[in-house]
Amino acid sequence: METSQTEDLRTNQPLDPDMPSEDLDKIKLTKKQLIRGLLLLIIGGSLGIFCFFGKIPVNGESTVVFSLLYNGFTGLFGVFVYWIVAILICGNLVLHVYYVYVKKKTAKSRLAETYENDNFVLTVLYVLGAFYSVEYALYMTLPGFTGVVAVTGDATGGSVFPPIVVGVLGIILVGAVCMPFLLNYGVLEIVGTLLEPLMRPLFKIPGKAALDCTTSFVTSSSMGVLITNRLYRMQVYTEKEMCTIMTGFSAVSIGFAYLVISTAGCGDNFTKIYIVSFVMVFLMAPIMVRIFPLNRKKDTFVTGREQTPEERKADAHYSAKTLPVGFSRSVKRAAISRGPVQDIWLSLKDGAVILPKVLTMLAAIGLSAMILANYTPIFTWIGYVFRPLISLLRIPDAAEIAASMPIGICEMFLPVLIIQGKAASLAVEARIFVCLVSMCQIIFFSETGTVMLACKSPIKFWELLVCFLERTLLAMVIAAAAIHLLF
Repeated sequence: METSQTEDLRTNQPLDPDMPSEDLDKIKLTKKQLIRGLLLLIIGGSLGIFCFFGKIPVNGESTVVFSLLYNGFTGLFGVFVYWIVAILICGNLVLHVYYVYVKKKTAKSRLAETYENDNFVLTVLYVLGAFYSVEYALYMTLPGFTGVVAVTGDATGGSVFPPIVVGVLGIILVGAVCMPFLLNYGVLEIVGTLLEPLMRPLFKIPGKAALDCTTSFVTSSSMGVLITNRLYRMQVYTEKEMCTIMTGFSAVSIGFAYLVISTAGCGDNFTKIYIVSFVMVFLMAPIMVRIFPLNRKKDTFVTGREQTPEERKADAHYSAKTLPVGFSRSVKRAAISRGPVQDIWLSLKDGAVILPKVLTMLAAIGLSAMILANYTPIFTWIGYVFRPLISLLRIPDAAEIAASMPIGICEMFLPVLIIQGKAASLAVEARIFVCLVSMCQIIFFSETGTVMLACKSPIKFWELLVCFLERTLLAMVIAAAAIHLLF
């Protein structure tokens, strides 16, 4: 099942492992290639599904295998994992300074390309990230060192570095090993073909996006963003499709959703609240893709090639051929793959290139946002704007929960944290409202928003702000309707 040079029987030319799905229909496989494809589909695809969606019992609880793998990986290093993070972030700063201010634009390499569009704003963020990471590493490993409390405190650095920065370190590295089994050996082709007639007319995205969405729900939102980014680079998604999927379907995992709902004192209603939030995400998506700024995104692939109307309509209906075509494409995709060893190596290389920048942005933007949230009244002031709408929607305790609406842009856990202390005095409808809105906002700069920017996604910072505001307003209206009907 290792690398083999698969050729088109008609032309004897090597086949591109990343060719569009529609082009797979045109190739024919030899018996040997067919067997290779079937084996890789069954074995490789099963491994991918098991890693991302399989669960095993751990300490009496059912745990997703992928979560167990990346937590176990980062746990191997103990507290010294914070120095690994600090070294990567400081190394990113050094490379940035070298390629932007020393070599300027004269260096030509994959690494140089990573920094070619960097500017002074990013220099400031990289310096902040380096300072924060070293400060927190010293705090965690040097007895008696307290550092700047605003950086090392539990509500700031403690809520960014252990769960998010270190978590994403494990997610990227372990994900680089696991992703090829899910994406390169046919699973994506079956899922895409079967769900294309549903996803395309509703959400204007390919059926394959269902895999990204499901991965977010069962593993982590960052993993969903990274898979979407990888598929964009593989020319599976256009610019518009990628931005739609990242900003609309990278929802928090089930486990984290339980933590959010429990913190708000709504654990007894967990199942109902989570199902409602799940439905809300899919109700909001058709609206978001049809309004600014997502509706202005281009229908072009990363190479600049424009997607044709025929490509969008090709599989957008069910027929007797849907399942056979999906299976045929999945076998052919596996057959023309590079093989596990090369795919994992290339995936690790891609992950290693973006890893320092992603960690830096998470530390710099995530922690800065948490400092603003905890040490300034800015979100309380912004919350005044939302108070009239909450009252208009007939949600009780509008004044007490208004600040939780905008603060979700920093970290999706913050909205329930700021009402936790007064949860007992708040109406249950108000607490459920905060839970539903925060879980459907999706864009928060302690994690998903920053990963989107760090991956060089074709979406700008201000566009993420607009999407966040639109999602918040839509979520407020739909959540209020659901509360009045169901709770």
